[in-house]
Amino acid sequence: MKIGIDCRMYSTRFTGIGRYVFELTSHLFKLDKKNEYVLFFNDPEFQKFEPPNSRVKKVLVDARHYSLKEQTTFLKKINAEKLDLMHFTHFNAPIFYKKPSIVTIHDLTLSYFPGKKMRALPYRLAYQLVLRNAVNNASKVIAVSQNTKQDLLKLLKAKPDKIEVIYEAVDAHFKQLPTDVVKKICEKHNILGPYLLYTGVWRGHKNLKNLIQAFAILKKEYGYIGNLVITGRADPLYAKEIYTFARKLDIMDDIIFTGMVSEEDLVALYNGAEAYVFPSLYEGFGLPPLEAMACGTPVVASKTSCIPEVCGDNALFFDPYKPDNMARVICEIIGDKNKREHLIKNGLKHLKLFSWDKMAKETLQVYKEII
Repeated sequence: MKIGIDCRMYSTRFTGIGRYVFELTSHLFKLDKKNEYVLFFNDPEFQKFEPPNSRVKKVLVDARHYSLKEQTTFLKKINAEKLDLMHFTHFNAPIFYKKPSIVTIHDLTLSYFPGKKMRALPYRLAYQLVLRNAVNNASKVIAVSQNTKQDLLKLLKAKPDKIEVIYEAVDAHFKQLPTDVVKKICEKHNILGPYLLYTGVWRGHKNLKNLIQAFAILKKEYGYIGNLVITGRADPLYAKEIYTFARKLDIMDDIIFTGMVSEEDLVALYNGAEAYVFPSLYEGFGLPPLEAMACGTPVVASKTSCIPEVCGDNALFFDPYKPDNMARVICEIIGDKNKREHLIKNGLKHLKLFSWDKMAKETLQVYKEII
């Protein structure tokens, strides 16, 4: 077989889809000794990537996601390769590509929470058109959770037997670190005492305002003496709103905004937290709670979308729409040593259910079934 893979989001960093594409391709090349692969990149990843063997070819596309060139130039590049199968690793595929293909759907966040970037009607219509066509045109759809599969059935009326659920996994970098290493990294970010941690982007569905309100309740009603550490780039569409809200609650001085941190620092921050808080209203898979478990940190998380499915019984859950409930559950995990140790121990065991090698094997099996 000659198999194409959309690698325009390829990244070695700890990012969702970028990491998925990196791990998929890396493990496929180790597992599969027969098929040929054509990887479609944008720069600078095209220049950086070195094909591991003669069966792997790279092609420069130079077509941004959600652009006109994605529907024209990218389509021409794919057709020119005369592929037996094309794997679109995100829903944004050329709508006129009609040959055998697979599409991975990571989530349907924009369908439920379009956010400030997708308020304009033309953008929303284009999103719906591209998403629906990608699912309808695909020979198979890979969903990263049962919850995402159910969303596809409900919103797009997809056929159940067309959808394969294949879980993602946690990178091996996420692990327990020595105390002195963690302390050094925390001091680097001016974190000098106990803290709760949130990692990720600043978007509406990530529910940061309710997290901040819950933290204020935790401080004022439960007497919590630590900080709330929030990582990630301060998205200009949401940052002013977040900062204003924190000042209104008179809690700004107790929140440490680290900005973007290095991969190594992120692992250390997970290690050092009293608890990892995941207040999201919607996720397709939700890797951060598993990353926290890998670092030996107890998790408190929303009981919405796929999060209970991914975490199992290895987290304490709260109603993300109720900051007082969130605060109470966080307080419960901070104050109960036995419960903390139980969650940490079981969380480490739970991680064995997820592996990138398993993900790649199951994906390769889908390729074989189609061809």
